Amino acid sequence: MNLKKVSGGMAVPIAAAVLSLAAQVALAQDAMSKSPGLAASGSAMTGHGSEALSQSMMSGMKQMQDMKPIGDTDKDFAMMMRMHHQKAVDMGQIELEHGKSPQMRSMARKIIAAQKKEISEFDQWIKMHP
Repeated sequence: MNLKKVSGGMAVPIAAAVLSLAAQVALAQDAMSKSPGLAASGSAMTGHGSEALSQSMMSGMKQMQDMKPIGDTDKDFAMMMRMHHQKAVDMGQIELEHGKSPQMRSMARKIIAAQKKEISEFDQWIKMHP
């Protein structure tokens, strides 16, 4: 990536965000490898939604890590935040499918509604700024 092309002097913050995300992925992978309850083969999670939540989180972090900034801070922000919001929706759906706590299920419904609204706003902006 040519950091000089990143608009608005945002090269350092974007690079820092990418490095931070990579570190979070590494920490999550390390935690999963050290905790039998989080391991992909851990039968303790099967059927409870925890495995699906973990997989959703990990795939989202991988997708964001693999995303290549295009050098336009506004477009990069919109695309990255859209993906981030979609993962929040996905995880909220998993909570609704498997969660038992009325408080967490209520929170999941609120998150899904708010994130879908913002995803729509990002989609509209992206469409207007090809």
